[in-house]
Amino acid sequence: MQRNPSLRAGARVYIACRDVLKGESAASEIRADTKNSQVLVRKLDLSDTKSIRAFAEGFLAEEKQLHILINNAGVMLCPYSKTADGFETHLAVNHLGHFLLTHLLLGRLKESAPARVVNLSSVAHHAGKIRFHDLQGEKYYNRSFAYCHSKLANVLFTRELAKRLKGTGVTTYAVHPGIVRSELVRHSFLLCLLWRLFSPFLKTTWEGAQTSLHCALAEGLEPLSGKYFSDCKKTWVSPRARNNKMAERLWNVSCELLGIQWE
Repeated sequence: MQRNPSLRAGARVYIACRDVLKGESAASEIRADTKNSQVLVRKLDLSDTKSIRAFAEGFLAEEKQLHILINNAGVMLCPYSKTADGFETHLAVNHLGHFLLTHLLLGRLKESAPARVVNLSSVAHHAGKIRFHDLQGEKYYNRSFAYCHSKLANVLFTRELAKRLKGTGVTTYAVHPGIVRSELVRHSFLLCLLWRLFSPFLKTTWEGAQTSLHCALAEGLEPLSGKYFSDCKKTWVSPRARNNKMAERLWNVSCELLGIQWE
């Protein structure tokens, strides 16, 4: 795999993250490696709609252009909990937070077209269902399946977003990054142990970022808007992930939960 030249070419990059200190540490490494000083860190907690709105407001005041939005945040295997907005945590962080952030920034993306939105999903979406009768997991909750459901939501969001963005110059892609050595499994002792045992066989974070970068930067992907990628190639999704009626219903329910209108 080739190291992507975008940062070395002078791209202005925002790292939007919950832990600003960790973000600044990562940004410092990137600046040193790429000799690009335009790597900025801003506070963003995707479990909190107030934080999302504050970040978007600040970004739009700072920047007149936005060409690439990578929705990369995620939680996995969390014990049952609800956010300050009353949403189940996997649903809130992995789907609704990205849905709202994209909504708030979409005008700037359209103004900056051609532009792209990349949504991080997972091969785990194959085990997911959209349980409209119990989206918040109040009747039944399994933290493994909660993660899978949210990853299916990412693919369905990408599919519906692509349909609604036709003709705007903005395209969108869903990505499975691979099995990556990261802190994503921190809520599971068993998976933490397995990750250590099989660490040599897992992708590094750099390797895990390659498909996201491919979808963000590779030329000629516009006809594949709405598709799902793994290892820098378009690949199959589950039958549920191809359900247009489910995608449209999830879109409408998401708007209702967030109190937004998105035509």
